[in-house]
Amino acid sequence: MSLLVSLRLLGIGGIGIVRMSGNECFQVLEKIFEPKQPQPIEEIKGYTIKYGHIMDKHQMVDEVLVSYFKSPKSYTTENMCEIQTHGGQMIVRRILELCLQNGAELAEPGEFTKKAFLNGRIDLLQAEAVMDIIQAKSEKELKVGMQSLEGKLSKKIQEIKQKVMDVMVNIEVDIDYPEYDLDTVTSQELQKMLATVSTELHVLENSFDNGKRLKEGIKTAIIGRPNAGKSSLLNAMLQEERAIVTEIEGTTRDTIEEYVTIEGIPLQLIDTAGIREAKDEVERIGIEKSKKMAEKADLLIAIFDSSQDLTQEDKKILELAQEKTAIIVLNKIDLVQKITENTLEIKQTKHPIVKISTLKEQGIQNLYQTIHQLFDFEKINVDNSLTITNIRHKNFIHKAYLSCEKAKEVIDQQMPLDIIAIFLREILENLGNITGEIVTDDILNEIFSKFCLGK
Repeated sequence: MSLLVSLRLLGIGGIGIVRMSGNECFQVLEKIFEPKQPQPIEEIKGYTIKYGHIMDKHQMVDEVLVSYFKSPKSYTTENMCEIQTHGGQMIVRRILELCLQNGAELAEPGEFTKKAFLNGRIDLLQAEAVMDIIQAKSEKELKVGMQSLEGKLSKKIQEIKQKVMDVMVNIEVDIDYPEYDLDTVTSQELQKMLATVSTELHVLENSFDNGKRLKEGIKTAIIGRPNAGKSSLLNAMLQEERAIVTEIEGTTRDTIEEYVTIEGIPLQLIDTAGIREAKDEVERIGIEKSKKMAEKADLLIAIFDSSQDLTQEDKKILELAQEKTAIIVLNKIDLVQKITENTLEIKQTKHPIVKISTLKEQGIQNLYQTIHQLFDFEKINVDNSLTITNIRHKNFIHKAYLSCEKAKEVIDQQMPLDIIAIFLREILENLGNITGEIVTDDILNEIFSKFCLGK
């Protein structure tokens, strides 16, 4: 089994960590680490930390702490060690090079977690939860990731599988030994089991709508004509100068996308090009992209310059928002108002109306409260129910559900047991793909390639 070493550097920090995993990692460590209190590796217990120095021959490289994890009680179930160094890039890279020079191999992204999966410490669903936890953008998303890592979703999948397998065993007996006419499974028993499994799969699949929003955020497109204040609103919500703001119309030619969490709600903010008659080809492409973003968005923030009369371009923006979940934002309330909440075209939309001034930073909190009312994440109960956040899991659950429905149909048609068994096997296969009991190398490589280095 190969010996892996990895680090992850995002910049200068107080501490850097070089991680090694493999049956020979302690032999490599002994070549470069001089503990303050030397001790044979056989006597060092797992979960022990030792102080000492990393040495390059007779030259000290750094003062470090080394954590020891002995097989099988480690993240990968192999022998592991973590060298905690000072966080300078030169120091950490030099220690990494020393590990490589003494027999270690550089780990691929996600390879430590992949080893944990292949060695049976966690299933594939739990492995994917590791990345969900790292990338969590809200408290609720973090809770969902922790539930999956703890195995709660895996346990539910296994419970559903077991219900199918309990019946499948008896069907296989009937198929393999037809001469005994055992008749161990009745249509009524099959239908009862499939009804239960179908309901449980349907509940899990339906949880994906909330799960997707927890994971990806509410896709929020800010639309409006040029100089209505789209980029200023984006900057105000991000609390940084992310977008260029000028008095020149058409400054934003392409979409700008950023994530922000507001009152516990993750938003994927998209600042779009101002919608108007294009002045050139580049602007035309930007405007078309804005319209497509508006169509795909979960939420539209349609912003208007309330100090100017409503234009035909403004009316087209109202049309875009008509059939969407949207908020009408009247900007520049610090100036004389020509568009108000009582303006006929604005009033007819039936959408919530918020009055703000991005220049004076007025009314932004009212906008946040309106978003919270439209998307109340407090209603998403992640403590007492399971939530699917991964599209891969959702797709396999959907396939299993369809196989369940097909099995019901063939039972109603009084088809032979071997035909029914085909669809029951499909249910088991699709659920097995989620937890990794049935999985190809290509799928594994695709999943773990998305992981960060050192995990």
